[in-house]
Formats: sequence, structure tokens, C-alpha cells
Amino acid sequence: MSQQLINAISLGAVYALIALGYTMVYGVLRLINFAHGEVFMVGSFIGLAALSVFHLPFALAVLVAMVGAALLGAVIERGAYRPLRSAPRLAALITAIGVSLLLQNLGMLILGAAPRAYPPAIDPAPIAWLEERAGVVVTRQQVVILAATAAILAGLSLIVSRTKIGKAMRAVSEDRQAAQLMGINVDRVIAFTFCLGSAIAGAGGVFYGVYYGTADPLMGLMPGIKAFVAAVLGGIGSVPGAMLGALLMGLVETGVSSVTLRVSPSLVLTGSTLRDAVAFAVLIAILLLRPAGLLGRPGREKV
Repeated sequence: MSQQLINAISLGAVYALIALGYTMVYGVLRLINFAHGEVFMVGSFIGLAALSVFHLPFALAVLVAMVGAALLGAVIERGAYRPLRSAPRLAALITAIGVSLLLQNLGMLILGAAPRAYPPAIDPAPIAWLEERAGVVVTRQQVVILAATAAILAGLSLIVSRTKIGKAMRAVSEDRQAAQLMGINVDRVIAFTFCLGSAIAGAGGVFYGVYYGTADPLMGLMPGIKAFVAAVLGGIGSVPGAMLGALLMGLVETGVSSVTLRVSPSLVLTGSTLRDAVAFAVLIAILLLRPAGLLGRPGREKV
């Protein structure tokens, strides 16, 4: 049980880094950025190049990936979403899907469809004394990834709660028009939010690549969808909700992975085949039972 919990927290940490981008962008723009998973993928490949081509230290590779992903987020916001700011939401949603497909296919065209091996930037060996005393396997990779994720989340909390741009983000999230009337540059706040969310996703891409050992142009598809489910589960638009939803998704997926369901003598469903289906089942259940999410605030929207 303890081992499953550690694995779930490690997986949930990666989902949290992706889910934060979804929830931050939705909070200020009321837009589901379905290209966010591909920003995660690009960040992973930037980290791969920094580690294997330029032989940078792990911490510096993560920083480079965050900067590269932030620049990509700024380009996407400026080129694809800002011109549609006053258009119907359906137009922006279709554009987001189009940007996602564009980045996936550009990735396959430039990098090829075959997975690339990630260098072992962190020693994957388990911590011996912890295994001996507690009976659980905790690798150095997991410790570094969890510590880095905690530092990123703490930094994000400080930015949102203590800085001037963070206060502006909260103001735009509450009422964009009123914030603009109070002198807040809404375009700059939205662009900063895209950059910040993309940078965090870029770090998540490096952690994911190091943890699983591979990167490919389609790697952002399923983690991106599951992170979106996590954001909806916690309450999309709520930063604490995204973290909570991601941890719960990690727990659910890890728990399901250990289950084997025998439907018939010839049909046996393993956890690896069930976990993706369970993620969508969780999305349907939360939309039916509590559409605002666990920490979200229900509200009415004008048509």
C-alpha cells in the first residue's frame, strides 16, 4: 500500500504540472487550451536536447526547457488565441484543437514518430536505507522530481498571492472588464499566464521523460487529457483544485494499474488497459455529479 501511494504521488506530481496550465489559462481567459499537452511534449524534447546534445546539468536543462516552453506558449497565445479574443468560444476551442494537431504533426515531421531514449540524468537506483527500514522502494529520481515539483508549486503560489502580476491575474480572473477599467493591461496578464503555465508544463515534460525514459511527438496526448481531467476534477480555474485533482488522478490510475479483471475465460482486462478508460469515467462522473469540481465555485454565465 505504501509503495502504491509513493508511485501515485510521483505520477500525480507530473499531472499537476500540466493541469496547472489548463486551470490558469481557463481562469483568466475561460479557454480550454487543448494544445497544452503539446507544449508539454515540446518542453520534454527541449530538455532531451539540452541533456543529450549540449550535456547540460539536469537543473539547467529543466530551466532551458521551461524558457523554451514559455516562448512557445507566448507564440501560441499571440498568434492563435489573441486574434479570436472577441470571437465565439467555439472558434477558440476549434483553434486550440488545430494548434494541438499542428504541433503533433510538426513534431513527427521534424523528429520522426519513433520514441527517443532519454538520458539517465538522475540516478534511478532506489535509496537503500529507506528500502531496508520502511520496506518501500523510493528512487532518487522520484525524490528529485517530487522536490522540484514542490519547489515549482511553492514558487507559483508566491507569484499568484504575493506579486503585482499575480494580483492582476486574480483580478482578470474575477472580472476582465472591471480589471481593464482599473488600469490593468489585460493582454499582458493573459500573455504572462500563458508563458507561466507553459513553463511549468515544460518542466513537467522533462520530469516525465526522465522518469519514463522516452520522449515522442505524441507523448503529450494522453497525459494532457488526464491532466485536463484532473483540472476538472479539482475545479478548473482553481490552482489548489488542480493540484488536488492531479494527486487524486495519480491515486486512481495507480490503484487501477494493479487490478486484473477477468470478463470471460478468453477476455482478461489488465490495469494497463483499464486505467485510460477509468480516467474518462472519472471525467463523466464529476461532470454529472459536481460540474464545478471538488474545489470549484459553481456560478452562472451570461449567454
